Amino acid sequence: MRISVSVTDFSWPGDLVDNLLEIARTADATGLDTLWVADHLLQTAPGSTPDSEMLEAYTTLGFLASATSRIRLGTMVSAATFRAPALLVKAVTTLDVLSRGRAWLGIGAGYQEDEARAMGLSLPPIPERFERLEEALRIAGRMWDGDTSEFVGRHYRLERPVNNPLPVRRPKVLIGGTGPKRTLRLVAQHADACNLFDIPDGGKTVRAQLDVLARHCADVGRPVEEIEKTIATRLAPGESSKDFAGRCDEFASWGLDHVVVITAGAWEPGAVAVLGEAASLLAA
Repeated sequence: MRISVSVTDFSWPGDLVDNLLEIARTADATGLDTLWVADHLLQTAPGSTPDSEMLEAYTTLGFLASATSRIRLGTMVSAATFRAPALLVKAVTTLDVLSRGRAWLGIGAGYQEDEARAMGLSLPPIPERFERLEEALRIAGRMWDGDTSEFVGRHYRLERPVNNPLPVRRPKVLIGGTGPKRTLRLVAQHADACNLFDIPDGGKTVRAQLDVLARHCADVGRPVEEIEKTIATRLAPGESSKDFAGRCDEFASWGLDHVVVITAGAWEPGAVAVLGEAASLLAA
């Protein structure tokens, strides 16, 4: 069972940079799998306000790449329409090169309409978002393969998509969202990981979603075991490493193998250390 930390709130008391570095270095030192950051221009974390502190995701990840040595790095997740696909692929590739092979592409169709209106970002109607997401995934695959031939889709045309240097390792693709018809189908077709949500129903919803994913994989002729199943959950205030490890064991019984953890407010190093201790208990 892998455990990751997701930074969604940057409103630390005191110096933002020092606090962010401490969180990243603690996560790196304690054996956590991935350090994720939210990809928004306005703050969207529960309990926050839109004008709270928010850092641009890929600039932040590039900075954190130089402050860490082993932890993987990615967004949870980038809206496919907020950047041109080639720009997004180039950002992830650059992150992979500069981090020596630690980048993820976390991507989804996008959902924050208030943010898009406030900041002038593209967020077309839902059907078009999914069309653009699929084209972006196809473009990413071609650029990482070094294929510079013309790409012509319904929404994007790239005359010569050069991507040099190529990534150190082909970045893993995580698609966020749980929609049974479109999102999980795209996971089966294009992704290395999905991201589900911890709903307090004893795993009923998650198991049903994994069954849907397995059917999509069967339809496209792909072993569902190839896909990393992640779940987003919250570390409760005061929760011990032993208690959290117990929750991870339960997640594993549902068919999951990677837990992505958020917390109320900004992360504290002690809470990140709890996750590291839980990871050690699970590995013992």
